[in-house]
Amino acid sequence: MKRRVEGLFWLLLIGATVVAAFSYLQLDLPGLVQGDSLAQMRSYAGSFFPPDSSPGWLQQVGRGALETLAISAIGTLLAALLGAALSLLAAGRLGAVARAVARLLLNALRSVPELVWAALMVLAAGLGPFAGTLAIALHTAGVLGRLFAEALENTPTEPANALREAGAGALAAFCYGTLPGVLPQWLSYTLYRWENNIRMAAVLGFVGAGGLGQLLYVTLSLFQQSRAATVILAMLLMVLLVDALSAWLRRRLG
Repeated sequence: MKRRVEGLFWLLLIGATVVAAFSYLQLDLPGLVQGDSLAQMRSYAGSFFPPDSSPGWLQQVGRGALETLAISAIGTLLAALLGAALSLLAAGRLGAVARAVARLLLNALRSVPELVWAALMVLAAGLGPFAGTLAIALHTAGVLGRLFAEALENTPTEPANALREAGAGALAAFCYGTLPGVLPQWLSYTLYRWENNIRMAAVLGFVGAGGLGQLLYVTLSLFQQSRAATVILAMLLMVLLVDALSAWLRRRLG
């Protein structure tokens, strides 16, 4: 009986929270189906078809897709390198002070969303793919660094300790005693974040960071819906291909 009352209490609390949120935000959901709203939505959706398949536009979209792919790949690679370096500190390999500082830095990097980093990098480095690459690298370094550090903390220390006792240096003990145990997990984390960064790189163009997102922003701003539909289809195709490739690589690594 007590559990039923507690469950009912939480359901009522959640319901009251949802109602309060709708009221506070002044959301007019009935307005979506009143009057000519549905007809306007159908008309706007229909303006995206058929997608623009002219050779010149397809060539531009192809270049944008390659730019988006390059932004995500380079940004993820830089993030993995920086995250790996910071994870050694965050895992306490160089003392408690370095651990606290590294964890604070990792928390700061990942707490700022990619779009905010991109807006800051556009101001610092100018419009274009360089800003998008830096934005992805900074945010993802915070995420991967924390994941890498947790993997290091959960790795058995016996192999590295045995190498140290046998006379190996700290670097050799890490490379041959610790790294082989965490490397597959690090690579799996990196590939998963690359999947996410493909999607994010396609969005960062809305703040001037290049790639397909910038093409989509321009076409929507100019009311060129058929061209925007081509860009959206290119985004979907690229994400599906990268997801399939990443899943295959993770299975091979596992």
